[in-house]
Amino acid sequence: MGFFKKLLILGVVLILLASAGMAYWARTAILLANQPIKEFAIEPGSGVNSSAKQIADAGVSINPDLFIILARLSGKGGKIKAGHYELKPGTTPLRLLEQLVRGEFAQESVAIIEGWTFRQMRQAIAEHAGLKHDTVAMSEQELLAKVAPGYKYAEGLFFPDTYRFAKGASELQVYKQAHAQLLRRLNRAWAARDPSLPYKSPYEALIMASIIEKETGTEADRGMIAAVFVNRLKRGMLLQTDPTVIYGIGEKFDGNIRKRDLLTDTPYNTYVHAGLPPTPIALPGAAALAAAFNPARTDALYFVSRGDGSSHFSTNLDDHNRAVRKYQR
Repeated sequence: MGFFKKLLILGVVLILLASAGMAYWARTAILLANQPIKEFAIEPGSGVNSSAKQIADAGVSINPDLFIILARLSGKGGKIKAGHYELKPGTTPLRLLEQLVRGEFAQESVAIIEGWTFRQMRQAIAEHAGLKHDTVAMSEQELLAKVAPGYKYAEGLFFPDTYRFAKGASELQVYKQAHAQLLRRLNRAWAARDPSLPYKSPYEALIMASIIEKETGTEADRGMIAAVFVNRLKRGMLLQTDPTVIYGIGEKFDGNIRKRDLLTDTPYNTYVHAGLPPTPIALPGAAALAAAFNPARTDALYFVSRGDGSSHFSTNLDDHNRAVRKYQR
């Protein structure tokens, strides 16, 4: 056998061995099952060489040169997406490359709680470590211009839920998701509403839902409390609901509502002003929205807390006064 033929065979053998080695490496887990998840980020504008270095610099035990070769041989070297990622145990270099090409970013979530005010929602978002805090310096009006144009006040415009997002996402993404979900639910309920309900617009129904959210101690009472307020609106009676008064007091509220508070003239004092307050007073959840559009069928006009979270309902003032004496004095 000639020298050149032997050299050719040796070259072929080496190529086959290298290919087999690369295939084995590409399918071998980078992290073992008992090792913790590794986080890393790929900066915008990074090519495959820079990406491989950033992964290794983040403490991921991967050979950057082999990863570059793998990416180039697969034809995916130019398709890597910038963002925050997690490397979980069992992930192979081949699977890692797939994550980077698909943009399977590390996921985070933030919970927005029913009954929160917009101020509480904004604080939770501003304090979440997984978000890009690019709205902190914005005024309420500046934020609304980007998220909910056409509205003057943010209160009540965001649906309470748990929202998932890619780590490092803009805060605006969460606000937009929460507002879009609120509008979907509100508009769907408005389209199917009973025309006898005393709301002139979906926004008025949203205001009512927010009051129900803050007044309801037990789920079973929601429909009845909604009915009391609907009945009062229809008759032109004052709503006389403490949560609106408390909202009007704002951050000065110390936990105790006094007689002078009920007499203080604020736009939200429903002991002084007839009808609904000018805006929602909280973020209503699905059950409160449903109650606002589907109040119980009752002639009740009054309710008083029994002290255990439930309420006693009355159709006339005399019965109501007796219930007040029984449960609160």
